[in-house]
Amino acid sequence: MLGGLGGRRMAVFWKAVAGGLLLAVCLTGWRVDGQGNGKKKVSGDSIIYLGQERNPWRPLIRTTANLTEIRSIKSTFQFRTFDPEGAIFYGDTKNGEDWFVLSLKEGFPLMQISKEDVQVSVTGGPKLNDGKWHTLDVSNRGKFVILEVDGLPGLVVGMHSKQTKEVISGQLRLALGGILTSKDKLIVEFEPQMDGCVRKGHWLNLSMPWEADADELWLCHQNIRPGSFFAGEGFTIFNTSVFQAIKDLGFRVEFWGDFTQMEGTILSMMSSQGELLAVVEANNNTNEIHFTIRKQKHILTNAMKQLRITFFENVVKVVTFLDEANAEMYTYDAPEYLTELREGRLAIGGLLGGVKDMVGSNFLRGCLEKIKIQQKDLDLDSAIKDMSASSHSCPV
Repeated sequence: MLGGLGGRRMAVFWKAVAGGLLLAVCLTGWRVDGQGNGKKKVSGDSIIYLGQERNPWRPLIRTTANLTEIRSIKSTFQFRTFDPEGAIFYGDTKNGEDWFVLSLKEGFPLMQISKEDVQVSVTGGPKLNDGKWHTLDVSNRGKFVILEVDGLPGLVVGMHSKQTKEVISGQLRLALGGILTSKDKLIVEFEPQMDGCVRKGHWLNLSMPWEADADELWLCHQNIRPGSFFAGEGFTIFNTSVFQAIKDLGFRVEFWGDFTQMEGTILSMMSSQGELLAVVEANNNTNEIHFTIRKQKHILTNAMKQLRITFFENVVKVVTFLDEANAEMYTYDAPEYLTELREGRLAIGGLLGGVKDMVGSNFLRGCLEKIKIQQKDLDLDSAIKDMSASSHSCPV
């Protein structure tokens, strides 16, 4: 990780930032300690789910401390995710002029630091998006800041600055799940949403509560598996124009999962004129999947493990995979379907209600183990609107 910015000045700065970097949370669940200033107070030993719905760059919780109060230069927390990319922890001084951020990029730890006239980014160490709890330890050792993962070396960064001004007063700001500076200042760009949890944190020597902007904090599931979980409270929306539809190959959408455990709308698609083009709904009461093209409803069994729908210019082909060896194919007429689809909207987990307001209904409850569009994995974090869905994990 980080190396010396030189002398006592950097030691003091990294005492604040490296120490602040390691918050943690306890799996016993989050606790609200008080309400002051209209914001909930969250204990430092709470469990924190970072993927809660909000502005994607805005931290979920934050706190502020005086640099003169900081004595420890080491912090530790545990972290768990299947998500390959997103913000974990942020710290800054001088109201964001000097800052530090820890995130994931392609599953690997990514650290970025800006201090006076120096900017550094480094990525590496072991992949962390395996769904297991990992202990992260950040400490300042002379001119270096060290990231250890599960007791083993992760990242070592050294920095040297020509600036000589000591940072021994002022405030340190810490945040989880977002950043407090402009994203334009980042050296390496990344998507901020993180479907992950932190727990068991010992950060610096500070004991004050953290402030949460949310009225309620979502809980972390005790055990998770890969997938996208919809809690029946919201959906994700995409512009179909971001997916390249090729006339001869069509537009393909695929879902994997236990459809017998789903209830609600899995997929809905709408033209740019507001016409509902296609809807896929799971009905547990009848053990059926309802597939509607415009106003024509077709009934499929929910006893399948994979559903593939391919939209061509004049027909729609549906393949249901009952298991690896058995599949059934259906073909339905749909004149000029592909043309109307190109500039429309696509929603996963809910029924679209309008083009402009993006309201929805009949939200899905269940786990989609995998989603592919045009034969590529779909990351729900790339949606233009994301509500109440865990993008990379499902409860077991």
